[in-house]
Amino acid sequence: MAVETLIYGTLRALVNDRVYRDVAKEVTPGTTDHLPRITFQQIGGEAVNFLDSGIPSKRNEHFQINVWGTRRDDVMAVARLAEEALRAELALATTVLGSAVAIYEEDTRLYGSRQDFSFWT
Repeated sequence: MAVETLIYGTLRALVNDRVYRDVAKEVTPGTTDHLPRITFQQIGGEAVNFLDSGIPSKRNEHFQINVWGTRRDDVMAVARLAEEALRAELALATTVLGSAVAIYEEDTRLYGSRQDFSFWT
């Protein structure tokens, strides 16, 4: 199963299926029924190479997980739940690469958090 599918399946229950790859779908300005939401994108990973040019049986991929909402406390609560859920998903073999970083997006007036994870699949 693709790592993106595993991430989506692991996080979807936390935000009523509002999990999006790369960017969230466009919504009507001023509405909040699309929040909180999670976006995620691949940000690299560790290459596995063998001297005999063999093909590795596992891949390492780094992803940034972003949580967005209208209240800082709500965003951080979901971010913590997301971290716990990703750690618990054995198929991802999750390593947390750092603590969540709080952000604020002036254009949308949304609070956010971003956190990087490493997965072996």
